[in-house]
Order: sequence, then C-alpha cells, then structure tokens
Amino acid sequence: MNLQHVKAVFDEQKQPAFRLAQAKRAFFVDMVGGWDQVTTFSKPLREALEKGVAWSSVKLVVVKKSADAKTIKALFECADGKKIEAVLMRSETGRNTVCLSCQVGCPMGCTFCATGTMGLVRNLTAEEMVDQVMHFARELKPEGAQVTNIVYMGMGEPMNNYDEVMKSIRALHDPEGFNLGSRHFTVSTCGLVPGILKFAEEPMQVNLAISLHSAVNETRTKIMPVNRAFPVEKLMNAVETYCARTNRKVFFEYLLLKGINDTPEEARALIKLMEKNPRLYHVNLIKYHDTALYEGTPKDDRNDFLLQLKEAEIPVTHRVSFGEDIDAACGQLAVRESSTGKMTQGTEAARENRQSKPKPAGV
Repeated sequence: MNLQHVKAVFDEQKQPAFRLAQAKRAFFVDMVGGWDQVTTFSKPLREALEKGVAWSSVKLVVVKKSADAKTIKALFECADGKKIEAVLMRSETGRNTVCLSCQVGCPMGCTFCATGTMGLVRNLTAEEMVDQVMHFARELKPEGAQVTNIVYMGMGEPMNNYDEVMKSIRALHDPEGFNLGSRHFTVSTCGLVPGILKFAEEPMQVNLAISLHSAVNETRTKIMPVNRAFPVEKLMNAVETYCARTNRKVFFEYLLLKGINDTPEEARALIKLMEKNPRLYHVNLIKYHDTALYEGTPKDDRNDFLLQLKEAEIPVTHRVSFGEDIDAACGQLAVRESSTGKMTQGTEAARENRQSKPKPAGV
C-alpha cells in the first residue's frame, strides 16, 4: 500500500488526519484483505479508496507448496506486468521466514544462480517489497502465526537498490505498523563494497550476509563476476570496517560446488580468512540446488568440509534447505515468459534463459 496515495485521497475527501493511522493499522496490524473490509470507514470513503489506491502493488499469480508443506513459493505480478517470486519458509520451531525479492531479475550474473540468467529488468519499489511480506502475513494470520524473519535473498542484489530496500525495512520495522524488530531482518549481498560501507552507517541493527562462496580470488571470479571489481581482499576490508563500526556478526554464505570450491585447498583458504575475526564471522554452508549448470558437493563431502571448519574452531552451520522440490531453494528463483505467454519458473526457466548464452569460462 502506498500511504502517500492514501493520504492524497483522504485530503481530497476532507478526512481528519487520524484516518491515515486507521488505514495503516488496517493494513499492517489487522491485515484485512482489502478496502471493503475496513469497516471503520464509511462506504463512500471505502469506494473512493478502492478507486484511488491499490490495496497491494503485487497480485498473486501462482502458488506452489513443497511436499513437506514447509515451503510456499508465490509468483507475483506487478502493476506493469513484470513478475517476481517470494518464498515463505516455515520451521518446526515456529520461525516463519519470508525470502523476498528486491529486483525483477538480477544484473550480477553469479553463475550458480537461476535469477542471474534473467538479467536486470528493473528495481522494485519499497511498496512492492513490503507487499510481498504482507501477502504471507495475511496467509499466516488465520492460524495464529506470523512472519518472524525477513531476508532480502530472493531475486536481485539489495545493494543495487539500496534506498528502496532500506525504505521497505523502515516501513516493516515501524512500531505503529508491522513492528518487526530490526534484528529479524537480513540483507544479503554478493559483495558490493560501496553498499556494505553505506550499510555500516545505518543506525538500525539489521543483519548482514555476504555471498562469499570462495576465499580464493581465481575461483570466486569464475563463479561470481563481481569479484573482478571487488576481490576478496577489498571485500573483507569493507567487512572489517562494518564490524568495527557496528560490532555486529556477519554471515558468510558458502554454496558447495563439486570440484570447484569444496577442495581441501579451498577449505584452508576459507579458514584462514575466517580466523581473522572468529568472534564476528559465521559461515553458513549451503547445499547446491540444481540450476542446470553445476553439480553439488555430495553429502559426505559437505560434512567433511564442515568438519574441517569446526576443527579449526570456525563458527559454522550447515543451513537447512527449504523448497528444493518446487524450485524455491537458494539460487533457484527465476521466471521466463515467452512471446506466446507461456511461463516457466526455477530451473526450467534458468535452462531456457541460458540457451542463447555462452557457457561461463572455467565451468
């Protein structure tokens, strides 16, 4: 919901100032489904709002649920017809995490990621990001559940849409609205140094995650083109600046790819990098989810890699995978719509997007 547009309608209708707070409460707290359900407003006012302001800037198109019912993936259509995906992940502990998108597509070209095959279409607005969360919040409400965490790890690079991302976080953190604590947000970046340094100056205690995937420049450049501009040394200098200014833990995402970044040499390089600040560095190992290009590290080898880090006393966890069977897991979000209107998602979309592109060097 665009509150500025709501205020404009109220002004036009000569409504008192407190109406805006009522609208905000109906949307963020009561989580009703539309203007027609805001019964504190008169019927003529509801009709004026219905004509003037969309309740949601994104429209649900398709829903997919994983076989274990722990993951729900939603395909949304924006007002301009562009399509994005967001995911709700439900753990047995009661943690309900929304993985939202901040861009339509992504410009970064990480070779293991399906979203990167789309290229960048456009940035999302803060309103479009908030509305992804609110969709799932309304779905959870009837069962007495709520969104407990939000991660900016879906489609797009958050640091490339910095201002709108932060605007959406402030809107969802607002104590008079959705009121989610700042430590329940995580922003993930592939390593854009200017964004990390800017993020270090933010007063809110929002979590930072870095998609590292290799501590070796040669390897990281092969799988993540961003490493050419911001190699590991430059990236880690920015991370150290962030830690010094915020004293907050940084999470390093590490997707294990067979024969590429899972070797003993790669493990040693990662350990050496993490040893510089074990108090504030934490590694999240991630299983590779098929995006039609790589082969994932086998389970036993993933466990061996984990053990090497633990023996070196590096804080590390093996992140639980959600929604791989519906192409909702890490790196699998992608959309492709043909000229005939046929739409594909996930691995199939990534495959189609790659057909006309050369295979990345070193793969």
